[in-house]
Amino acid sequence: METFRGSLLMVLAMAGFALEDMFLKSASQSLPVGQLLVVFGLGGMIIFMIMARAQGQRMLHPAICTRPMVLRSVAEVTGRLGYTLAIALTPLSSASAILQATPLVVAAGAVVFFGEQVGWRRWVAIAIGFCGVLLVLRPGVSGFEPASIFAVIGTLGFAGRDLATRAAPRSMSNNQLGIYGFAMLVVAGGVALGWTGGASWPSPQVWGQLGAATVIGVIAYNALTGAMRSGEISVVAPFRYTRLVFAMVLGVLVFGERPDVWTLVGSVVIVGSGMFTVLRERYARHPD
Repeated sequence: METFRGSLLMVLAMAGFALEDMFLKSASQSLPVGQLLVVFGLGGMIIFMIMARAQGQRMLHPAICTRPMVLRSVAEVTGRLGYTLAIALTPLSSASAILQATPLVVAAGAVVFFGEQVGWRRWVAIAIGFCGVLLVLRPGVSGFEPASIFAVIGTLGFAGRDLATRAAPRSMSNNQLGIYGFAMLVVAGGVALGWTGGASWPSPQVWGQLGAATVIGVIAYNALTGAMRSGEISVVAPFRYTRLVFAMVLGVLVFGERPDVWTLVGSVVIVGSGMFTVLRERYARHPD
């Protein structure tokens, strides 16, 4: 029952993140990405601060300046800035497809930074997954969109954040991590806005989009946390890939996107290799 609950929470979280991306992409048509991140980050940070306060948790944890948290902050800035630029400048479906390679990057990074053991089958799956990313990107051919590189940068940043989170002190609550994570969005947005300029007062419609993105993003974050703490992770984790389905549906219905054959094939390759990696890890831990 716990595993079933975790699976449902994971699907809910991925649907929420896809909706968050949709609202941010819509708002980016009227606001510069830097301002978008500043407003979104402030909104999420305030919500998590209220939640932490309500649960009697301190706002500033002593571990905030430790090396894992500093690295997590840098990775958060890189990931959020890169991925937000990607969904603003490229089709939502292709940006989301590339993002699905994050677990593969995390698996490879765990070997390098944590000394985890990965067999040849999973290395092959990781390599095939990266080939799927190349199918979506298609560098050197006519369908290549240079702005898609931002999605790759975002993926690397999010993978770095996930790896740093593993090393973060266990004493830090999810609310505290949420506060610092959204605070880094403000930093990333401030850097981008200082570079590009162009800030303006959002229209009521854009305020609504930003508000919806913030509330849904916080709900999705909490659903993801609940999912990762419920049941067998090896069963729950593959449902992370439902985000791609939601993103593609929203891309078609809301933005009129039409993913081409190579994007669809690359998406299948990325998701397939990712699911194999998760299932293979489960077998390695429980061979019987």
